[in-house]
Amino acid sequence: MHMAWMTVKVAIFGASGFVGGELLRLCAAHPGLEPIRLFGDSQVGSSLEEVHPHLALAYPGAAFELYEENALEGIDLVFAALPHGQSQMLARFIVERDIPFVDLGADFRLRDPAVYAHWYGEPHAAPDLLERFVYGIPELNREAIRASRCVAAAGCYPTAALLALKPLRDAGLIDPASIIVDAASGVSGAGKSAKEATHFNTVSESLSAYGLLDHRHTAEIEAGLGASLLFTPHLAPINRGILATCYATATGPCDPLAVLRAAYADEPFVYVSERSPATKWTLGSNAVHITARYDARTNRVLAIAALDNLGKGAAGQMVQCANIMVGVEETAGLSVCGVYP
Repeated sequence: MHMAWMTVKVAIFGASGFVGGELLRLCAAHPGLEPIRLFGDSQVGSSLEEVHPHLALAYPGAAFELYEENALEGIDLVFAALPHGQSQMLARFIVERDIPFVDLGADFRLRDPAVYAHWYGEPHAAPDLLERFVYGIPELNREAIRASRCVAAAGCYPTAALLALKPLRDAGLIDPASIIVDAASGVSGAGKSAKEATHFNTVSESLSAYGLLDHRHTAEIEAGLGASLLFTPHLAPINRGILATCYATATGPCDPLAVLRAAYADEPFVYVSERSPATKWTLGSNAVHITARYDARTNRVLAIAALDNLGKGAAGQMVQCANIMVGVEETAGLSVCGVYP
């Protein structure tokens, strides 16, 4: 029987957070994914309707529980949306039981434990497991995801930057030593915990850069491109969205838009257009909108990508990877349409 007609029993770590809530929303519209274990340490004992009232009708009676290893009995798929460092403590138990595992944390995205230690400031707790995970951007790594039981879903900034730049890098259109990525994120990218930096009064009517020279996603983008780059993230006064504006010196006159159109011609979630994209176009969807230009005056290439940081930048990408892993239609449960206005 094709997996599309079977129920896949799902456990979600970090189910009480923003990404966990988005995973639950997507699963509610999915023909096969059924969340039956919701782990959320900070909300243990709380009902789902208290924490995610927008999901109350989809999950009547659901509640958050404390993780215990026997709670994964009968589970067919694990999603983890936890702060970096926490998946390392859980992964071995899941991997040894051969349960398909999609992790959104940064723990298994970088293949070299020394690189992880450099960017995250602490040694990796499970370096022997790094080679078990494949990098989770289906448009760039689909067959490896299909063949794997462990996927490290890409971060939101790297997804936008890599989808905008990777075909141009592969085609030899840009100098790999000249890449600059400026990207802005909605405040939900910082997570659900209350922090002064993401307080309404701090963020509203303001735009700020942060993580200067040392943002951790730099390593992820560099690994994906096989290039060095300068990455500067910005915090925008919006709830959801990533807009990545990428620059590089051209190797000569070129048509980057044509290269991107050819690269993504058969991709269900990537829209390449001459129009400069807006984050609002992708709100609530798994879509990525991309454009590019060659500037003859400065001999530079400009590439811009917009996506929903909780959608294609997080939960949507996790579901897309899971669909590939368990053998259902890749687009199942995922929308190509944004919510507008």
